[in-house]
Amino acid sequence: MSNTPVAIAPAPSRPSPSTGHGGDSPNQNTSRTAYTCLACVKRKVKCDRSLPECSSCSKAKIECVYEAPHPRVNKRKRRRSVDVHERLAHYEKILQDYGLLSPDSLPSRQNTQEPLPRFPNQPDTTAKVGKLLSGDGKSRYIDSNLWLNSGEANMQVISDNDEATQPASGDATPMTQDPVSGALLGLSHNLTESHPTHQDAMKLWSVHIQNVEPLCKILHIPTTGQMVENVSQRPCTASRAQECLLFAIYHFAIFSLTDQDCIRDFGQSQSTLLAKYQFAIRQALVNASWLKTTEMPVIQAYALFLISMRTLTDPHTLWMWTGVAIRIAQRMGLHRDGESLGLPPFEVEMRRRLFWQLLPLDGYAGQLSGTGISLAPDSWDTKQPLNINDDQIYPGMTEPPKEVNGASEMIFCRTKTELSNLYARKGIRVKTIGGTLQFRENAEMEHLIDEVEGNIETKYLRYCDIINPLHLLTMGSVRLAANAVRLRNRMGGLIKHSISDSQRRDLCSLAQKILDTDAMMYSNPQTRRFMWYSKAFFLWDALICILSSLVKVGFFSRQEVEDSWRKVKDIYEKHPEILQGKQLHHVAVMKATLDAWFANPLLGIGPEPGFIAKLRAQESLKSAGRSEKVHDDEAGPDNAEQSASSFDVPFGGISGDLSWDAEVNLGGVDWMFWEQF
Repeated sequence: MSNTPVAIAPAPSRPSPSTGHGGDSPNQNTSRTAYTCLACVKRKVKCDRSLPECSSCSKAKIECVYEAPHPRVNKRKRRRSVDVHERLAHYEKILQDYGLLSPDSLPSRQNTQEPLPRFPNQPDTTAKVGKLLSGDGKSRYIDSNLWLNSGEANMQVISDNDEATQPASGDATPMTQDPVSGALLGLSHNLTESHPTHQDAMKLWSVHIQNVEPLCKILHIPTTGQMVENVSQRPCTASRAQECLLFAIYHFAIFSLTDQDCIRDFGQSQSTLLAKYQFAIRQALVNASWLKTTEMPVIQAYALFLISMRTLTDPHTLWMWTGVAIRIAQRMGLHRDGESLGLPPFEVEMRRRLFWQLLPLDGYAGQLSGTGISLAPDSWDTKQPLNINDDQIYPGMTEPPKEVNGASEMIFCRTKTELSNLYARKGIRVKTIGGTLQFRENAEMEHLIDEVEGNIETKYLRYCDIINPLHLLTMGSVRLAANAVRLRNRMGGLIKHSISDSQRRDLCSLAQKILDTDAMMYSNPQTRRFMWYSKAFFLWDALICILSSLVKVGFFSRQEVEDSWRKVKDIYEKHPEILQGKQLHHVAVMKATLDAWFANPLLGIGPEPGFIAKLRAQESLKSAGRSEKVHDDEAGPDNAEQSASSFDVPFGGISGDLSWDAEVNLGGVDWMFWEQF
């Protein structure tokens, strides 16, 4: 067919201005064509396809020409199915061409890989999920149509090839290492000399069991304990995966202790030991090629490392690290429940435990860095771990364990997952275009909070013994978390300055309960071994609620003013990291504290409190820095650049006056992953 445009209906001559445009005539023929005119296509405007000319061309006074579309060329449809052996041979040839598969390693066409065994009470949902290749303590999740359609043999090839390029110990070069690991530390190094003595290793393992594991439950204590016992006596026998896990355990154990504990038990300061074992765990991850690994101990070690580092590193770095953890978890299929994948009960439980530690950790890092939640609620289906004790599960078991009716070793983690699930599933109403999560209305959230708190009370808290430190921490954390949610859910009016004094007083009463519970958990001797957790549990929104009300002169009585400042002083003593101002909410608290002090200070107390003096000094230094910057800017760009590089701006390097209600986002209830867990 000729490409010359075919004029279906040539436009008539233009009417005179006095008669109006033809497209606007009420008597014009209103018939339409199925095609868009050439002029509208070229101008990229909407065409109403009216005959004899469209309204767009009529208004623009241009010729309106319609062109019939060219007939489609009927392509031969691809066959719906191709012989599986032909496809298999095709993919094998591709792998051989790229040097990823040797002819000797090809499986026999008569041999087919046995499917993973299915255990009792496990639903057959293989049509809904991908496939998991597992063995020798490794797992690789396949959810690509290319590999799912290429047969079990080739899926095993791609899984094995994940680690085929890993360098042997001591043979690593910058060209063979993955870029992130190479950037982290560089070449592989032997870490045998970095191991503690057997005696110190067993001390650290005992500390980990007492201080860390009850709040994380990533490991299986009986099997891991046997590994620590054996390998710590002969460190040279440790595999790369075992070495990762050992140093993660040692690092976290030191992190959970005080400086006095470290000097007394190990003869060195906490900072010295932390530096030693932090280097060791990072290097061990590099040695194990952690970005390529699918070994469970490596990702367990990485998760422990991230949890301990969440308050020691900046939010943006932490967010990048947790993103890597989530990607590794997805590659291992941790986002798919093990029962659906046909895994043995022990593996199902250990995978659930690990995933439910990574899930809130990634959300915490995302919120703290300002990037939001990266793992969408509809992208995973992993069930919560069971409410059981470690002695109820073991490798090789074939029957799922029966859950404990009451308080088990998992009580803290179970209550944590119940609260996390409130955010991850129930608290989200819809997922809007672009991946933005929309939360439920305030009244709905209040109802959900009451419902979840009631369920936790019925399932777990009613069985708690306040003499048990873990139970005491669990009860306090649940009360604290539920009240924190209620406060955050009601703070919209406080932010907008649209609440009455009665409503403000209700908010302050709730904030006081939160701060009192936090102080109780922090100072109780029974929960002192969990101090590392309490330090990360900083309820800044409750504190700002009190401080913003102190600014309102006359709202509190003089006795209430004294009590409030006493609580604020106590918080600054328990959380010295506030004065470092490394994170935005610390900056907000410091700014709100000074505003409250200037508006409503304590009277007749002698010298002002130490934390106020430090805040004043930092503010003066900050003001001097601004003046110096202005002076240098006037003097010339060279001086300004020198000042910027040599002057460390107080309040975390955030320049300018910070208005906490304008710059700190308290909207919605995106609180759970950020503050609670």
